[in-house]
Amino acid sequence: MAMRTSPPRILSKRGQCQSAPSRQPGLKLESENFQLPSIMTSSPLSRRRFIATGATAAAGLALTPLRAATTPRKRIALIGTEVRTHSHAQHFIDRFLVGYGWEGEWRKPEVDLVSLYIDQFPEGDLARSTAARHGVPIHSTIAEALTLGTSKLAVDGVVIIGEHGKYPKNAKGQMLYPRYKFFKEVVKVFEASGRGVPVFNDKHLSTDWRECVEMVEDARRLKFPFQAGSSLPVTRRFPAIDLPHDTPLAESVCVAYGGMDSYDIHGLETAQCMSERRRGGEVGIRRVLALKGEAMWKHAAGLPDTQRLLVAALTRSHNLPVKDGYPTGAVTFDWARETFPEGWAYFIEHRDGFRTTLFMLSVRDFNYAGLTKNGKILSCQMYLPMPTWGSSTADFFSPQIHHIERMVVNRVQPYPVERTLLTSGMTLAGVESFHRGAAVDTPEMEVRYSVPNESWFWKG
Repeated sequence: MAMRTSPPRILSKRGQCQSAPSRQPGLKLESENFQLPSIMTSSPLSRRRFIATGATAAAGLALTPLRAATTPRKRIALIGTEVRTHSHAQHFIDRFLVGYGWEGEWRKPEVDLVSLYIDQFPEGDLARSTAARHGVPIHSTIAEALTLGTSKLAVDGVVIIGEHGKYPKNAKGQMLYPRYKFFKEVVKVFEASGRGVPVFNDKHLSTDWRECVEMVEDARRLKFPFQAGSSLPVTRRFPAIDLPHDTPLAESVCVAYGGMDSYDIHGLETAQCMSERRRGGEVGIRRVLALKGEAMWKHAAGLPDTQRLLVAALTRSHNLPVKDGYPTGAVTFDWARETFPEGWAYFIEHRDGFRTTLFMLSVRDFNYAGLTKNGKILSCQMYLPMPTWGSSTADFFSPQIHHIERMVVNRVQPYPVERTLLTSGMTLAGVESFHRGAAVDTPEMEVRYSVPNESWFWKG
């Protein structure tokens, strides 16, 4: 069964740029000088294709000269669900206002956070006190936060943090965070102002595939840089390795932990930031199968390469279950099967025969292993030291803030939003597979894109 019938396919390549037709005839948008992926439309509309210039954009970023000292500082607005201790919005707001450790120094961001819109104020709210301490107004609407109370867009960038807070769940158990709603309110201001500015969206794009596609389409149509996703692709790695660009990769495995439709997106982005570097680039996915417990282990038992990668990823973990201070035996597939009987997984088939498997087990970290076509395994851990479990400050958010700064200052997104479009789709299909109790075909998720040589993970 297909998850959707005849929706848009998304394809992108490096090095091509063509303006997209507007959905509103006659709408003309001012644009500043920046690199941006664009749209090519084929017939019928259900087959329209994105053509992205991710590598060109990133290369342009590296060549951008430093701003003159007299250049006014860029200003941003942050749109969030709630601000409390350890909420995502708290981590972003504090870094933008106070700064963060970077390459052995305390870094003051190159952009100024000048306005907020916060949707909810729970017990333990930190938004009001933080805003008052730093003199940043909290506006009653998203439009006011972007226009600073005027009639036109008055900021140079927008950060959307639609994570945490009390929101309804759908029948599949997905939290219906208002990311798409927030984004569309931002787009309304852009349209009314005749120009757009860079936007960052935290984590998934939406819990609906058509909405995910529409968000990317809007960025192309209105020609503003759009960055999204998890902090896992840009955090530190142990060891600090990267797959060489154009590696003949055959399969990726991530071993991670956490909840469905909350932490699975992190694990999928952990794998995808490596998988997308394979020879030929990303081509999209055709099928997702979600399994739990013994059904997962029985399926994996028939996949010898996946078993090898599972073990390789597990040996990168710093948080394996132990008894009397040490694992109960050598880390093997059989040991994992016995140790994690209630784990769950997404088995993902890409359109070119490539495979991605996400194992969600009780390991408390994010570990990657990839297999090349000549049989070599490359593996590492993407470092995610959670507050109260390995750190006090969640510094894995710092490189993400750094890349947002660069995007706003230079009007160039460092990596393609298609990555998060596809991982959002993987997540949706995985949840749908669990809901149906069967594999889900995804012909609509033909997301093709290439990436630059630089992967932008935190090396400093």
